[in-house]
Order: sequence, then C-alpha cells, then structure tokens
Amino acid sequence: MVRYRARDGTEAKARRRFAWVTRNILFLALASLFADISTEMLYPILPIFLTQTLHAGGSIVGLVDGIAQATQNIVQGLSGWLSDKLQRRKPIALIGYFLAAVAKPVIGVAGAWPTVLGARFVDRLGTGVRAAPRDALIAASVGEKHRGKAFGLEGIGDNLGAFLGPLLAVLLLITLAIDIRWIFYLAFIPGFLAFLMVFFVRERPLAVAAKARIDVKLRQFPRAYWSYLIATALFGIGNSSNAFLILQTKEIGASLVTTILIYAGFNLVAALISYPAGFLSDRFGRKAVLLVSFLVFLIAYLGFALTRNLPLIALLFVFYGLYQGIFRSAGKAFASDFVPEHLHASAIGWYSTTIGLLELVASIVAGLLWDHVSHEAVFIYGAVFAVVGSAGLLALVPGKAASAS
Repeated sequence: MVRYRARDGTEAKARRRFAWVTRNILFLALASLFADISTEMLYPILPIFLTQTLHAGGSIVGLVDGIAQATQNIVQGLSGWLSDKLQRRKPIALIGYFLAAVAKPVIGVAGAWPTVLGARFVDRLGTGVRAAPRDALIAASVGEKHRGKAFGLEGIGDNLGAFLGPLLAVLLLITLAIDIRWIFYLAFIPGFLAFLMVFFVRERPLAVAAKARIDVKLRQFPRAYWSYLIATALFGIGNSSNAFLILQTKEIGASLVTTILIYAGFNLVAALISYPAGFLSDRFGRKAVLLVSFLVFLIAYLGFALTRNLPLIALLFVFYGLYQGIFRSAGKAFASDFVPEHLHASAIGWYSTTIGLLELVASIVAGLLWDHVSHEAVFIYGAVFAVVGSAGLLALVPGKAASAS
C-alpha cells in the first residue's frame, strides 16, 4: 500500500507541475504546428524558386522576404492594438489564419516575382494579423511565473511544424516526384487545419477594459519596455532573412534536397530548445537567456562569413536553430512581462513590429551586399549588429520587468 500511495503522490505532484498546460495552450500549440508545416513546406524552396524558376536575383529575394516579414511583424502591432481595443483575441486570430492559408497556392501560379511578392504579402499579412492576439491568448492562459514555459510549448509546435514542413516538401518532391509548384498548392491543407484548431480555443472576457486608441498611447507602456525595444532594434538591424542562409548553403554546393534537409535540422533544433529556453527564462530571467541567443547568432553568422566548407556550414545552420528557438520563446515572454494583461497584445505586437521593420531594412541591405559586394559581407554585417545588440541589451534593459499583470 505504501508503494501505491507513493506512486499516487508522484502522479499528483506531476499533475500539479503541469497544471499550467491548459486546453487553450494545447490547441494554440497545435495551430502553430499546422501553420508552420504549411509555411515551411514552401519557405526553403522559395529562394530557389525565385532564383532558378523565375530567374530573380539576390536583391529580389531580399526584397520579397524583407517586405513579407516586415508586413507580418508591422501588422502585429496594429492587430495587437485592435485586439486590445475590442478586447477580443480569437476572431482576429481566425481571420489571420484564414488569410495565410489561402495565399499560399497563389505563389504556385506565379509567372514572375511580383506575383510571388503579392502572395507573400497576403500570407504574411494573415500571419501578422493572427500573431499578437494568439500570443495574448497564451499570455492570458497562465500566470507570469509559467509564461516562459507556455510560450516555449507554443514554440515547440511552431518549430516542430517548421521541421516537418521541409521534410514533407522533400517527400513530395523526391518520393512522389511532383512539380515544385504543387508544394505551394498543397500547403493550403495544413494551413486550413491550423485555422480549424483555433475554433477549439475558449476566450475568457478580460476584467479590465483597455484604453487603446489609434495614437497607440505610448505613455501606457513603461520606460523599461521601450528600452527593451531599442535593444531589440539594435540587434535587428543586422538580422536579415534566413533566405540568405539557405542561398549560401545552396551556393557552396548543397543539392536542393540536402539544403531542405539542413533547413529541417535547423528547425528541429529550434523546436527542441523552445521549451527549455522558456523554462530557463522563467527560472533565471529573460535577459540572460536572450543574451545567449544573441551570442549564438553571432557565432553562426561569423561562421557563415568565414567558411565555405559544406559540412561546417550545415553544422552552423543547425546550430543557428538554438538562436531561433531561444529568441522566440524568451523574447515574446519578456515583452509581455512589462505590461498588465489587458495590454499584452499591444506590447507583443509592437515588439514584433520593431523586429519586422528592422528585418526589412536588414534584408534589403543584405540583398544589396549579396549582389554588389560579396556573399560573406551579408554575414559580417549581421555579426557586427549582434555585438551592438548584445551591448544594448546589457546596458539598457533591466534584468526583470516590473509588471503590473
């Protein structure tokens, strides 16, 4: 009997430990899983589709992806403001998931790069519309002491989808020998499944009415929050599109399939580190964990600048996944820590807007460097601003947010 009581006590302790894993967190993680399967089926082949099928240059790759990613992140600020103003998260998130799903097949019919740009704009518009309300739902579903783990679990879904998506693309391209354009058509299916997952989310009414207005009410956010955005911006100036890592891997001799598999490995590492990064940020503080992600970025970019050895580049690309998983989990959790619950969507949204604006700048600059200076210059440029961003994080940002939530 003692043995059974001990076992029951262990099980009860385990249930208490994972009590923060709510129905909402699980369905939102599944939505991220399916959405990223949809996106990452096409993302690693998109730069190659642009350069080899549509005969665009590196500057066009940087422009298309820079505008797409900037649109996603800029719109997050607006959707976050709207979500806080209406005090509704779920309907706005649903609209975003639907737009992202229906835009992807349009890329498949493109005969020139402007059509790809238009479709990517709508795709990332939808992603931007859904992201801040979804993240606010996550932040509202757990207490602050579990918030990093909650974003980490969602990050597992997101990055696991980003791992499975490229593998599915390889299966379709190699095993079934379908035309590359069909990848874009079939990406609609997991995108629509993500849309369906959000219907299972239960949104509870907020106790505090938001006072968001179109002027964005800058005074409602504390100084520490804006210091955090400044440090993020200093880093983001050099954080160009991952498309350049894909192009460099392909450029030094990797086949299309090998490039996609390396990219899948990068996303697997990001998925595996997401929850531990969130857990560690809950335990030891977001700032220290974010600094680690900046240093990983710096090492990876220096490696891409200094070597053309394919096995080493593959290792660096996969290593770079640590940055992706850590930054996503800890970065958003830190942004939400600075403000009360009824402003979570706005705080995360404008944080993402900052990232998007600077990624657009970084990707345009990187495209020009790629075409007119050297491929290595893209990564030296990124490494320099990783150092600047790390210094900004250390000097400007407090170790712990004084949240009103």
